[in-house]
Amino acid sequence: MNRFVLAVSAALIASTAAYAEVTEEDLLNDAASTGDVLTNGMGRHLQRYSPLDTLNKENVDNLVPAWAFSLGGEKQRGQETQPIVHDGVMYITGSYSRLYAIDVKTGEEIWQYDARLPEGILPCCDVVNRGAAIYGDNIYFGTLDARIVALNKDTGDVVWRKKIADYKAGYSYTAAPLIVKGLVITGNSGGEFGIVGEVQARDAETGDLVWTRPVIEGHMGTLNGEESTMTGTLNATWPGDMWKTGGGATWLGGSYDADTDTLVFGTGNPAPWNSHLRNAGEPTEGNAGDNLYAASRIGIDPANGEIKWHYQTTPREGWDYDGVNEVVSYTDRDGNMRYATADRNGFFYVLNREDGAFVSAVPFVKDITWASGIDETGRPIFIEDNRPGDPAASADGKKGEVVFSSPGFLGGKNWMPMAFSQRTGDFYVPSNEWGMDIWNEPITYKKGAAYLGSGFTIKPNYEDHIGSLKAIDPDTGELKWEYKNDAPLWSGVMTTAGGLVFFGTPEGKFLALDDESGEELWSFQTGSGIVGQPITWEQDGEQYVTVISGWGGAVPLWGGEVAKKVNYLNQGGMLWTFRLPEQLAGQ
Repeated sequence: MNRFVLAVSAALIASTAAYAEVTEEDLLNDAASTGDVLTNGMGRHLQRYSPLDTLNKENVDNLVPAWAFSLGGEKQRGQETQPIVHDGVMYITGSYSRLYAIDVKTGEEIWQYDARLPEGILPCCDVVNRGAAIYGDNIYFGTLDARIVALNKDTGDVVWRKKIADYKAGYSYTAAPLIVKGLVITGNSGGEFGIVGEVQARDAETGDLVWTRPVIEGHMGTLNGEESTMTGTLNATWPGDMWKTGGGATWLGGSYDADTDTLVFGTGNPAPWNSHLRNAGEPTEGNAGDNLYAASRIGIDPANGEIKWHYQTTPREGWDYDGVNEVVSYTDRDGNMRYATADRNGFFYVLNREDGAFVSAVPFVKDITWASGIDETGRPIFIEDNRPGDPAASADGKKGEVVFSSPGFLGGKNWMPMAFSQRTGDFYVPSNEWGMDIWNEPITYKKGAAYLGSGFTIKPNYEDHIGSLKAIDPDTGELKWEYKNDAPLWSGVMTTAGGLVFFGTPEGKFLALDDESGEELWSFQTGSGIVGQPITWEQDGEQYVTVISGWGGAVPLWGGEVAKKVNYLNQGGMLWTFRLPEQLAGQ
């Protein structure tokens, strides 16, 4: 065979690889596939568990850098992406709504897309983006001006670009989209601006809307361009017209439970934060002041957007305890189909996967002040004296009683995803031990303006640590071990069949711990704080691990006294990829 034929053959092979489409079956099997990472969460159940055990407790100290990729320029705010890997290409998003395609063998850029954001965007908590989604020939991601963009995965050319909502009203979008059965499923951000949380489903090929589901009661959903059904019952749990600007942003995206054919989305804080404007102040018969479906988890039918079930973690919420944190599908040690979610309010919940019904809840952080526990129905047992006071009851009507609340409004756990290990049956939860002084103030809604009606100062609860990675047994609620960290934890977590737990710290350390003991087995200093999400995959017989480094996110912007504690940390934007050399795998 001559050199020309060899060259043509090589070109044909490369062309075939470049145009390999990602199918629904590929997405469904992502958790078991080891040669790529096709979904946010390393599987649509969001377990973030890899069956790879080439890298393990005995050889992880041989893990070495393979390459690093700089996001470059001055756009170096918080980097929270989870990479996608397919056909030798890695796709990552960056701050300010950028997307990169990178050669996984060399770390060289293939193409870059910049959304060219308009002036006047209103992101509440840094200009972050948490990742992309891949399907067919396209790669999809959202932008800070509340749009969803489909790009050709091989060239970076725009296939379609659609508007999710009006950014001038405070809407934005930061989550990774979810692909289910040819639909691109998105949420929205902007809960601090009196927006209305919503889930939307679009045709992946055209971007055309298929259905919409607002998550605040009283709003109408749509199906194929026509009104479908109302969410909840008008004024059942909201007074007057407050449901019209009721918040509930679906800002972290969702998961898909294939066993029950259910989308599971979390919803954010009701608006405004001042809960006395949204209810009478005391628990009411029939839960009339609960402000559904804010601060909740919701099961949605992917075919039509109808709500199947809901579970509200914080009724009549008044501390900014968003209910958006990821819901992980798993099977417990007795074979029961369960969901697990670690809420901002400080409790770790287990729900039934068939109907979202409450199973159990335990505190996963210390010093919870707003509730003494969760009753047998799944409803919190409120401590009424620790609810921020009503400004209308104060002498001047300008400031309600100040209370100290724990956790603080950034939560016992915020957006940073936990992981489940199929090896141990435990969850690994990145948490923070902090509280806040909080008070309520009068507020009226104005389009595009912050709609809080509260003031706050966040404080660390302990001198020796804020961050805490906790290993939790979901069957018993037992805390197996705890890894304490000086600064708050804000990165995602990953587990592997090799018995490893990976995560990063704001101080820049990327760590691997023993999943059974919490012992530190390996670390690498990345040069900037880690608030991204690690992944692992196999290539040419070697196991690779990738994480992005770049300090930012909500903590330095909203952290009060905590922000002062970490103000020395440097920003950055570097994607680090590590490998276990084949010759060292057995050592």
